[in-house]
Amino acid sequence: MKKKVYFAGSIRGGREDAAVYKRIIDYINRTDTVLTEHIGLGSLSVKARTKEDDVHIYERDTEWLRSSDVLIAECTNPSHGVGYELAYAEARNIPVHIFYDKRKANISAMLNGNAYFKVYPYENEAEIYPVLDEILGKQGK
Repeated sequence: MKKKVYFAGSIRGGREDAAVYKRIIDYINRTDTVLTEHIGLGSLSVKARTKEDDVHIYERDTEWLRSSDVLIAECTNPSHGVGYELAYAEARNIPVHIFYDKRKANISAMLNGNAYFKVYPYENEAEIYPVLDEILGKQGK
């Protein structure tokens, strides 16, 4: 059965890693369903919107989170929104898996020190994909 994956990555906090997000999303989508495909779009706007737009985004994204089987986040680029999503998932017992490029960033102690979160530092993007296979139950496929 396909898993529903909530992928989290920085939007307004910066889009430096959008291409990495896109490759991860495409990889997951080969066998499972990413609810937040838009995170990988290079054209995604980082500009603040109206309060009404932000209310819509909050309601849509928290609905997606509640319906997801797992949250996978790329946290090299810090983001208030991603931090909120991680805590939201934890509060609802949704498994959380966090990746970050340790050559570019240090992860927050609030994430790394939380035993609930599974944290995967990497030095090369290729290291991410075998871990995704394990998370999504694709060992040996």
